[in-house]
Amino acid sequence: MNKLGLILGGALAAMMFAGAAAAQDVTLRLHQFLPAQAAIPKMAIEPWAKAIEEQSGGRIKFELYPAMQLGGTPASLFDQAKDGVVDVVWVVLGYTPGRFPKSEVFELPFLITNGEDSSVAFQKYIDENAMDEFAGVKLIAAHTHGPGLFHTADPITRLEDLKGMKIRGGSRIISDMLGRLGAEPIGMPVPQVTEALSKGVINGTTIPWEVTPSVKVAELVKNHTGFSGAHGLYSQTFALVMNLDKYNSLPDDLKAIIDANSGIEVARKFGQAMDQGDAVGLKIAQDLGNNIVTLDEAETARWKEAAQPTIDQWFADMEKLGIDGKALYARATELVNTESGL
Repeated sequence: MNKLGLILGGALAAMMFAGAAAAQDVTLRLHQFLPAQAAIPKMAIEPWAKAIEEQSGGRIKFELYPAMQLGGTPASLFDQAKDGVVDVVWVVLGYTPGRFPKSEVFELPFLITNGEDSSVAFQKYIDENAMDEFAGVKLIAAHTHGPGLFHTADPITRLEDLKGMKIRGGSRIISDMLGRLGAEPIGMPVPQVTEALSKGVINGTTIPWEVTPSVKVAELVKNHTGFSGAHGLYSQTFALVMNLDKYNSLPDDLKAIIDANSGIEVARKFGQAMDQGDAVGLKIAQDLGNNIVTLDEAETARWKEAAQPTIDQWFADMEKLGIDGKALYARATELVNTESGL
């Protein structure tokens, strides 16, 4: 081969190599329902995406779409990832009732503690008992929020105060619990809470402190009621999931980076973000001079007794599905208490 042929051949090889390398680069679109400044998007999703971008040397890039910018509803997010409409989603599992029955156990009354410990427990529980509920997607991590509580126009200082109040519930389990506690449950995703409170559609909402700043709850209602003891009234469950075909299309070294940024430690970081967000939300309400109530142990015990039928109903629901709900509840309780040092 003459000199010109060598030069041309080398140039062609270089172009082919560059093209092959470029073909392995990937941009992932991540879709979720909260504003970008909310705790999880800012303190968990963005750092997670940045870590992957850095570890991949820029070969994996993310485009972040908050507040349902790509369309659809919060309840459609899981299917958006499963069907390949987007590549990655952060989703509330309870927004699709009946789809994640075994995962629902972590929504049951007075089970969870703080966000970090409960999230680690939830991830371990999913790994052991409920991975089949995530068939068709790549599960990055599952987590909970910290203790759920009431934010209401009128104060709640005892169980009877809740009677007849229209209270937003974020899942079928939470709404069932609210009904048994005497409220009128109104189901809606959290982005609708601001308008519903401002227009009087609801008298209050159940959410953790973490999400109150992004939906302006402490400005709209002035009363906040939580409970004594280590266990919060309830939690919702969340998952960060990836389209399975997109994951499988990655070269092995990029798959390994996704895998290294999945699982228990990611669940822990998301739970920590929830706890940090709780502190921020609480301080805002305190600075506004709002009425913050913590029910004492005796009153909390009354609420636990009143909420027990929700747990019993979940056992019955699971039995109809051929699932041993009591065993799952016992394991979930054990995991939460172990992680929480109880």
